[in-house]
Order: sequence, then structure tokens, then C-alpha cells
Amino acid sequence: MALLEVKNLKVDFETTDGVVHAVRDLSYSLEKGGTIAIVGESGSGKTQGAFALLGLLPRNGKASGSVIFDGHEILNLPTRQMNRYRAERIGIIFQDPMTSLNPYLRISRQMTEVLEHHRGMSHSAALAESVRFLDAVRIPDAANRVRMYPHEFSGGMRQRVMIAMALLCQPELLIADEPTTALDVTVQAEIIDLLVDLQEDFGTAIILITHDLGIVAGTCEDTLVMFGGQVMEHRKTLDLFANPQHPYTQGLMAAIPRLDKKVDRLSTVSYEFMVGERQA
Repeated sequence: MALLEVKNLKVDFETTDGVVHAVRDLSYSLEKGGTIAIVGESGSGKTQGAFALLGLLPRNGKASGSVIFDGHEILNLPTRQMNRYRAERIGIIFQDPMTSLNPYLRISRQMTEVLEHHRGMSHSAALAESVRFLDAVRIPDAANRVRMYPHEFSGGMRQRVMIAMALLCQPELLIADEPTTALDVTVQAEIIDLLVDLQEDFGTAIILITHDLGIVAGTCEDTLVMFGGQVMEHRKTLDLFANPQHPYTQGLMAAIPRLDKKVDRLSTVSYEFMVGERQA
């Protein structure tokens, strides 16, 4: 049985200009310990689809369809019931670690609070566990740096702190929402390698949300390509890279610069394929 099954998920937002269909009929499944990438440009519905799983949509958002986690329907659960899944069984790494971390609190307080609330640990035990997880995500001198404030860390180190916080309760599923945004390519590679290593250590299933096809090639078993709230293509990652079938995926692949080919002009994505879909 799959750990997560998403079936015909729809996310709509009520706005002053009418209803915005952010996600339309999103379906996929994920096995325990597996990895799937959800890729697409900004505004394609990647993040809103993930927020709907955790009940994190804003007040004007509405989700419908089905999300089955470990055999239980969790879509639109009441907040009290959903809190049993958040952090304890499903963790999330948000896009921007600087705005996700509280700048007024030390890292130690932000991490120990999670363990005290969700796992009932004493403060001293929670602090020791926090240091252990900072060590696991390769924060140097973790025992001392745990008492620092977020602004005292670099962007890459703040992202590592966010990963450690998401893993504190050892969730069965980790949603990594653009975990390499605003990081240089060297740090990006380090963060992705870190996620792969942690997955092997903890057996956590991962949903990797990104706009960068380059970082999923050697990381994810399956890749789901989205555009305009819809799934354009969903295949094994190696098959998708070797032979993309949908015109949008082909456009994305062609737009990636390559070292083995010299070109005078970079390719751009053509949206002519949408004409036929709108008519259909």
C-alpha cells in the first residue's frame, strides 16, 4: 500500500475577480521511502497542492478531491486532527528560511519547542536532541551554534536548520518546497546531497517541489511536470529526461543550457500547446 495517494486534488481561491483554479485534478502516489519531484514554473500550482495536503491554505482557499495518508483520508481534516499529522508524521521545509525562522528567537528555542510540544520531551532532552539533528545536517560546532539567532547563519546554514527542524519528529513524509531557492549552485548541490543522505538514514519519503529540472535528475525516482495547475506529464525521471513526451516538458528540457552544445540563442518555452487544450 502506498504511503500517500493524491486523487483528483483541486484547489480553488475565491478572489474579487472570481474563482482562481490553482490546482486541477492532481493525482499521484508515493511509496514509503520513495521520492517524487513536482516541477514547473512559478504559479503552476506546485506549492498550493502541497499546502492543501497539510491544511495550510489561506481562508479564501478551498480544496477538494482525496488525499489518503497511510490508509486514512486527511484532506480538510479539522485543525486539531490535522495537528497530529503535521510535524509528527508529515514535515515541511518552506521556501525561504529567513522568513520561516523567527528572527527574535534563538535556534535552540525554535527547535526545542517542537520536541516539547510534539514529543513531550523535557527542555534538556529536547536541547540535546536538537544538537544531534544539527550535527546530522552538518552544522559545524552545533552545540554552540544552536544558541545563535537566525541572522548569524548563512543562507545555506539556515536552510540546513530548517531541514533539521522538519526532521525533529522523524516524519514518514517530508515535503521540500523549493529547498534550494536563492542558494548558489555549490550550496544547492550540498543541500540536495544532504536530503538524499538523510532519506537513507531515516527512511523518509520525500516530495521535492522545484522549478529546476537539473536538481531532480539524480535524486527522484518519479517526476511530475505541472503547468497552469494541471499535470502535463508524469513518468519515471530517467524516462522523462531521455524522451519527454509533452510539448511543455520538451520546451522545459530544451531551455536548460548544456555544456556539450554551443548555441547562439537560448531556447524559450512555447505555449502554443495550450491553444489545443483550451479548445478541448
